This record gives sequence, C-alpha cells and structure tokens, in this order.
Amino acid sequence: MPQYRPIRPERPLPIQELYTVHYFEYTGSYAFAGEAHDFWELLYVDRGALRVTAGESVHDLCQGQLIFHAPGEFHALSAVGVAPDLVVVSFRCDSPRMDIFQGMITGVGELERALLARIVEESGEAFSTPLNDPSTTTLQRRPDARFGAEALAANALEELLIRLIRRRMGPQARTRLPTDGAGSDGVSRVTDYLKGRVGCSLTLEQICRDNLIGRSQLQKLFHEHTGGGVMEYFGRLKIQEARRMIREGRLNFTQIAASLGFQSVHYFSRRFRQFTHMSPSEYARSIRRLLEFSGEGADDCTNNL
Repeated sequence: MPQYRPIRPERPLPIQELYTVHYFEYTGSYAFAGEAHDFWELLYVDRGALRVTAGESVHDLCQGQLIFHAPGEFHALSAVGVAPDLVVVSFRCDSPRMDIFQGMITGVGELERALLARIVEESGEAFSTPLNDPSTTTLQRRPDARFGAEALAANALEELLIRLIRRRMGPQARTRLPTDGAGSDGVSRVTDYLKGRVGCSLTLEQICRDNLIGRSQLQKLFHEHTGGGVMEYFGRLKIQEARRMIREGRLNFTQIAASLGFQSVHYFSRRFRQFTHMSPSEYARSIRRLLEFSGEGADDCTNNL
C-alpha cells in the first residue's frame, strides 16, 4: 500500500492582522497631516492625483499608482488638483520578504486592480465599519458577515503582495537586461521607476533628477541595454498600457489618453499609430487585439512592441 506524505503549503507572506480597509472619495482640497504606526500600509490611487510624504521624501502619484509605507514610517497626503479616490489597506505581515516593499512605488496592472477590488469587496461583506470613513481605527465584524469574507480579503491581499514581488523579480529576464554590473542595475532601477509612473508626464530632466544619474550617462546605458532612448522606452510603456486598456473596453480613447498623461486624444492617437502602425480605433476592431487579449497571462509592458 503506498505511503502518502503530505506537505504543508507555504505561505510566504501571511497576513497576521488587518487594521483598516478603506475606499475614500476625497475632495480636491483634502489634506491629511500625517501619522506613523507599527504596521504596513498600502495606498492606491484609483482616480485623480495625490501628493504623498513618505519619511523625508515627497512623491506625486497619478491614477493607477500604488505606494507602500513600512512600519514606523511617517506618511502624509494631500490632493493635487483633481479630487482623488483612494484605496488604503493597513495590515501586519512579519515576513522578512516584506523588505522588498520598503519605499516601493509602482503602477499596477489589471490583475492587481482586480485583487484590490476583491479586498475592498470582501471587506465590505466582512465588516460593518464604513469603508469610506477615514477616521476608522478599528474594524468591526458584521454579525451577518458573508461566509469566509475575512479569509478571502486576506487571501486577496496575500496574492497581491506575491504578484507584485513576482513582477519585480520577473521583468529583467523578459526584457533581456544583463543581470550583473552597475550598468544593468542603473537601467533596472530606471525601468522600474518608469513602469511605476506610466500614467504621468515625465521629462528626461525629471527622470535623471529622481534617479540621481546624468543625462548622457542614462542615455548611453539605455542605448546599450535596450537599443533605444529613455523617452522612447517610456513611450512604449504608455502605448502597451493603452493597448491593455483598449482590450478592457472600460474607458474611451479620451479617458485613456488622460489617464496616461497625454496632452490630448489627438496626440495620443498619433503616438499610438507611431508604435503600432494603426489608430486606436483600428486596433480596437483588429484581430490583433483579440490575439493579445487571449495571451495576457504574461503581462509585460515591453512585450509585443
């Protein structure tokens, strides 16, 4: 008779505690003076723009960006022009693997957005505390909570963390960047920076300043390791994200252009044609769109460009 030997599934990022789960719809004048606490917090900009203080740094976040605050880090925020909608989740996870999230600012894809939505949805099923109350400090369980809602919210958060780490580990191999040497480290750092700000309008000077690298050095590194310039690479990221948004079908072209930082829908259309050799409307009707939609399991901003 065969002897079965079980294994206990690993949970590399177990969520020990949930402190708050919020979906805020702020006014354009909202400002939060700030705080620090001994657990993790993630903040996702679902709409609008936000200025975030994290320790001694100040960051302007666009729609679609996510930032992590490590335990003990002071953080504050204020709206920037457009009234922002935010997802905020605070939690305890004692895994040493959480170190990768210190100082992380990143854009998220459709899968990560779906997981954020699941966290908010299941938290609404699990807790009676209003999710739109920014003064909440304690979650209250619903007496009529839907079965397993807390577990599903925690599971979705764990999956979100795992997938963000996978994405952080994966792009170097997919974009064929070298894995050793100072040059590859510099390019990898800048590509991560650009991917996290695909919804923003950036200048070459701003990219150099934020990454503490000279203009000529950065251009040389990018030509050596990617075959093109920095702004060309950033443009490719934007068009890849635009293609994904068109495949989703939730936003019109004007909304897509605005969310990706284009000056106008006409400029967006011109840039889209430069990279894909078809207009956004032609792409939306194309077989190519359907083929790319069916192959979205490997979501890499540099593939198929």
